[in-house]
Amino acid sequence: MEQELAIHDDEAEQIVRDLNIPPCPEVLTKLLGEMRNDEPDYMVMSNLISADVSLAAEMLKTVNSPFFGLRSKATSVKQALTLLGLSNVKEVVTGSLLKNCLSAGESATMEHFWETSSGIAQTASLLAKPLSGLDREDAYTFALFRDCGIPLMVKHYPEYDDFYAEAVTSAQSYTEAEQAKFGMNHARVGAQLAQSWHLSEDSCKAIALSHDYLALTSNDIPLKVRKLIALALVAEHVHARCTSVAECPDWDKGGNAAIAALDINEDAIEAQVGMVEGILGL
Repeated sequence: MEQELAIHDDEAEQIVRDLNIPPCPEVLTKLLGEMRNDEPDYMVMSNLISADVSLAAEMLKTVNSPFFGLRSKATSVKQALTLLGLSNVKEVVTGSLLKNCLSAGESATMEHFWETSSGIAQTASLLAKPLSGLDREDAYTFALFRDCGIPLMVKHYPEYDDFYAEAVTSAQSYTEAEQAKFGMNHARVGAQLAQSWHLSEDSCKAIALSHDYLALTSNDIPLKVRKLIALALVAEHVHARCTSVAECPDWDKGGNAAIAALDINEDAIEAQVGMVEGILGL
């Protein structure tokens, strides 16, 4: 397999450190702490989010999107908290903070990345229960962080943009191509970032192995790790189908293994396409 199951990686950790990426934004740390209280204070959480204007605006934009299907639009952060519930708020805030932390300026790579990553995470969330039995929140968070190493590679390697445009459609494994050119790949870097943001051990391992589809056939890999990898690939495939922007580049490489890992068939995937299109408004 391309990656070892162990996720400690000194070289990848050094890249994250050199780029001065916050280990975990203070607002998220405080928000999660409040959520863990027996009786979370919605006013405290609202004030934490509202103190960051860009975060509050992004949250309201996301909350009012077709994905959440609210009957009436949320007009304040406190209202959004009440309408969505804590689990959904955690997803929205984490996604917004991740994007803000990893912003690498205008580039073709970043335009493509941010255009698709949120949609794939939402799709994985919708498909979690019917196709994998995984927790919706776990599926969303993993899919959101799965390729978070790409913006870090863009920041660290000036020539990455040109490489991305060519390699993403290559028949070769994308992470193998990255490793050959840079001596590093985005799965390794992303796993280190996820670890510093306190994601679960299973999610961090799954990120490290996210494009190594041989892992899907290995009984040495925990079942939940295999399911996360498989579900995210299926979500990327379904999202590509729904948006008709492009084919999922990894589906030919790992689609059959993903289907087998989830113990489903093509018909089960096909049955979910219309549901995803309707909820996401695609």
